[in-house]
Amino acid sequence: MTLLEPLAGTVPAEFQKLDDRFSGIRGDAQFERLWTGGRWLEGPVYSPAGRYLLWSDIPNDRILRWDETSYQVSAFREPAGNTNGHTLDHQGRLVSCEHGNRRVTRTEHNGQVSVLADNFEGHRLNSPNDVVVQADGTVWFTDPAYGIDSDYEGHKGEIETEGCHVYRITPDGVLSKVADDFNRPNGLAFSNDGSLLYITDTEEATIRVFTVTESGLSGGKLFAECGNGAFDGIRLDSEGRIWGAAGDGVHIYHPDGGLLGKLLVPETVSNLCFGGAKRNRLFLTATTSLYSLFTTVNGAPQPYDH
Repeated sequence: MTLLEPLAGTVPAEFQKLDDRFSGIRGDAQFERLWTGGRWLEGPVYSPAGRYLLWSDIPNDRILRWDETSYQVSAFREPAGNTNGHTLDHQGRLVSCEHGNRRVTRTEHNGQVSVLADNFEGHRLNSPNDVVVQADGTVWFTDPAYGIDSDYEGHKGEIETEGCHVYRITPDGVLSKVADDFNRPNGLAFSNDGSLLYITDTEEATIRVFTVTESGLSGGKLFAECGNGAFDGIRLDSEGRIWGAAGDGVHIYHPDGGLLGKLLVPETVSNLCFGGAKRNRLFLTATTSLYSLFTTVNGAPQPYDH
């Protein structure tokens, strides 16, 4: 196993209150910079069973692994199909979006990689970007074209699906298109009761919210507009607040759409997740570096918690 030495050090972390309801959201005064040296980091996912974090360094075509017990960083998979977003399913298996291979995969417990989707109605997917899994095993993912726009995050290619859409894979393997009115759909996250799905559109710098139905999604009203840069990955905490990656850090929203405050970060944040034994450690992938800090809030329960 090749070890990649982490950069020791901290950087200031500033919580900026914009609404009185932000009171009580606090955390460490400093970010731990767990590692640096990437080109565009993405897709953090925490494994509670293994006590490690995985994330993608897309242009360098690798998945990296940070060990919570030793703070060591190593290459988990290289090459990795220019992998972007990751999540764990209801059985704790890794589900990944691969830009370069234009597919969604699952890593089985024995390490075997299974393909969940690589085409829709015979047409290759663009470059699956981010993914979430419901407690019943249904997989939802976004499919913008960042991985085929150029060779930087994948392989330059053509859109074959007539646009950039959102898809769902049912437990029996049926792939369906559930939203087709996005410019570049990106991050997505369920409300804590599973009734709503929040989806970012990076090119439009918005978050939209949909009602989850038996057949897919309905609605899609505007939930928030980003005031700095554009939204990328999103996660929810245990109180249902929405945490969105943005140009100046993380923007935190009340479920009613009000911007409660921000967590300012010295690099553009691409994605985030909660981890640690109590889901109160926030991990951020921010351009070149992986950051973390402990907070006074807890992340939302995950499918493997049910």
